[in-house]
Amino acid sequence: MNISGSGSSSESVREFILLGFPCSREIQVILFMFFSIIYLLTLMGNGAIICAVCCDQHLHNPMYILLGNFAFLEIWYVNSTVPNTLINFLSETKTISFTGCFLQLYFFFSMGSTECFFLSAMAFDRYFAICHPLHYATVMTGQQCFNLAISCWVCGFLWYLVPVILISQLPFCGPNEIDHFVCDSGPLLTLSCAPAPMSKLISYTLSSFIILLSFFFILISYALVLLAVLQLPSAASRHKAFSTCGSHLSVVLLFYGTIMVMHVSPGSSHSTLMPKIMTLFYAMVTPLFNPLIYSLRNKEMKNALRKVLEKFKISLKVFGTRPSRSVEII
Repeated sequence: MNISGSGSSSESVREFILLGFPCSREIQVILFMFFSIIYLLTLMGNGAIICAVCCDQHLHNPMYILLGNFAFLEIWYVNSTVPNTLINFLSETKTISFTGCFLQLYFFFSMGSTECFFLSAMAFDRYFAICHPLHYATVMTGQQCFNLAISCWVCGFLWYLVPVILISQLPFCGPNEIDHFVCDSGPLLTLSCAPAPMSKLISYTLSSFIILLSFFFILISYALVLLAVLQLPSAASRHKAFSTCGSHLSVVLLFYGTIMVMHVSPGSSHSTLMPKIMTLFYAMVTPLFNPLIYSLRNKEMKNALRKVLEKFKISLKVFGTRPSRSVEII
């Protein structure tokens, strides 16, 4: 993928300035500390889910394998934007190179597209497990789950490749200030020296298509799940199904509720602050809340996380006692 630009696109503008959140130096430091805490908690929460899925044999089934992939995705999703945002809080220039900007654009949108595919795959998994329980074990095998996860990753990273290439080839003659804290397609299209209706149409169409298609697929899947759950004879089975699907649906509503405002509704109605708030929400807040939603509403996950924590405490105790033993031997 050639993102260095050609002709006037690379000769005129070598870097962009991410304005971020214009405020005093003191507020910038406070925002840096606040976002750093959110970032670390997000890494720890999603990392704990990955450890739980890997270490607990009871979680080696399609639902939790997809969840482990989803947690891994969330870690890289925040890493595509947050580290550079934190650096800019303390930076005077707040610049990002031409290549770095389009790499961030590609990975940020690719991670978002991959998240849409994984949420759809998780909804399909719950639909098949609850609505067709007799065929679930034979159809959703380990190999099929692996193929499904790989398909989500591949499709997600290919989905927005063409718009990124098209936008990177546009002429950028200046100004080079992006009124955002990430490199987004909308501001970049606005900065282009030449009108690009085709690039704008392709970008908007692909974004809207993946968001709306996956969202309605998830809604239909959970509507069928709801009908099947209501027909279950056991109250305990209904409660377990509602608990599992409820956590999934909470994540779906949290993610799609904000991303639709940004990429489906007309951009002309947004103020300059609204895109930043919406992007901040689905790029940082939802990855932070997802581990809490999945762990607090799922007994199996809570038990697995408890075991991981106990193993971690034991490892710390063993590590802490080693120096004293070595001294005694000496």
